[in-house]
Amino acid sequence: MRLSILALCLVLPLSVQAQPQPQAQTVSFGEAWQQLQTVSDKLKADEAQVSRAEALKRGGDALDYPTLGISGTYTHLDKPVELDLRDLNPLASLNGGQLPVPIPPALGGLLESLPMVTPFTEQDIFRASLQALWPIYTGGKISAAQSIQKAQVAEQQQAAELAKRDLFTTLVDRYYGVIVTHKAWQTQQALVDALDEHLQHAIKLEAQGQIAKVERLNAEVAVANAKVNAASAMRQYQMAQIALSRMLHQQQSEPDSPLFMLPADPSLPQLTQLTLAQHPALKLLEAKEAQAQGLVDVEKSQYLPTVFLYGNYTLYEDDSLASQMEPDWLVGVGIKMPIISNSGRGDKVEAAKSALLQARYTKAQTRQDLSLLLDQSFRQLEQAREEVSSLNTSLALAEENLRLRELAFNQGMSTSIERVDAQVKLTAVQTQQLAATYRYVQAYARLMAVSGQLDEFIARSSLSAERPTHTEHTDGENHNAR
Repeated sequence: MRLSILALCLVLPLSVQAQPQPQAQTVSFGEAWQQLQTVSDKLKADEAQVSRAEALKRGGDALDYPTLGISGTYTHLDKPVELDLRDLNPLASLNGGQLPVPIPPALGGLLESLPMVTPFTEQDIFRASLQALWPIYTGGKISAAQSIQKAQVAEQQQAAELAKRDLFTTLVDRYYGVIVTHKAWQTQQALVDALDEHLQHAIKLEAQGQIAKVERLNAEVAVANAKVNAASAMRQYQMAQIALSRMLHQQQSEPDSPLFMLPADPSLPQLTQLTLAQHPALKLLEAKEAQAQGLVDVEKSQYLPTVFLYGNYTLYEDDSLASQMEPDWLVGVGIKMPIISNSGRGDKVEAAKSALLQARYTKAQTRQDLSLLLDQSFRQLEQAREEVSSLNTSLALAEENLRLRELAFNQGMSTSIERVDAQVKLTAVQTQQLAATYRYVQAYARLMAVSGQLDEFIARSSLSAERPTHTEHTDGENHNAR
């Protein structure tokens, strides 16, 4: 849940009196990131998609191997295939009337007793054989299909990396959003306390006749409005905490890595070089380009011949004469050459080339977009740093003004309204500086995510846990001043 900086004054808590649940599980940003990578359903879905693409690629590698299968048939003929030997010459002329020399009666009787019809097949034919086919040249179709599947694996891997980086920036927003909304709730609660103190003083002054009723009523309205704002801030804090806990699949998570600022900003040219060299969006488009090139090769292969080896081995056959005459096995080589095709080969080649150009132009545009994103994020980083720096002076002035107003109020030289005014100004400056620091962390996280330096951000967040930020320091001083 991305938190609007403009809504910081409404920060997250539930009720002015209610405190957040005390049993929250504290977690550093590095631990939160490790937990998220373990439990994220989005990342698991991306991993499954990559595994699917890898399995398909392994299946494509098998295209280089021959196919081997068993086939069986059963055929029923209307009648067996037979051959009458008398239909063959010279047997067809074994007729006594056509021979120059009469056939002796004994020989004629013998010929008539011989079977003249030979069955070649039975009426029911059973056949089983082992068949093999091995394409040895397909015009580049197989290698192109394999290159496409390899590129699809790379595409899914880079898409998963993109999703991982997006999830990282989302975690940064939610994790530090909890910290921001918690601190903002504390400042609102401090304002409630200050205005309530002013109200109590106003009640006493009204009872003594030193102020009018309308001033006491104004103080009551101010307290009521402050309580409403504090209650809204508590609710927003709880909402941010719930969003973080649900994201990490935990009962309740409480961040313990504070907001931070770097001693010096990173180098924009170095970030640009890293990003344009290895950003997953560019690698994904390179995979798209490889797929488009593979598609061009596939379509061009439609113009080339296919050469294959084939073989057959008979496993079972009946005892007919035809079966005995057939060989038990055979091998051969075949070729298939398309001459005229109605598949629109030429148009498909042009379409594949257009897809290749689209991938190249998209990649060029993406490089420009990434450069722009880096420039914008870096400018936001610089602006946030400048805001925090300029607010340091305002913060020091507001703290000193509050200290003097408290001294003057205790000595009866200042009204409670002036004292509360100083408290409100200090709260406003603290809130502005808190918002600027949050924007700095967000911009830094985007720069690290775009350039692929997630570990660098985690290392910085770990260092910040050992070094209190200026925001924390001033907040502690203000708390003591109360």
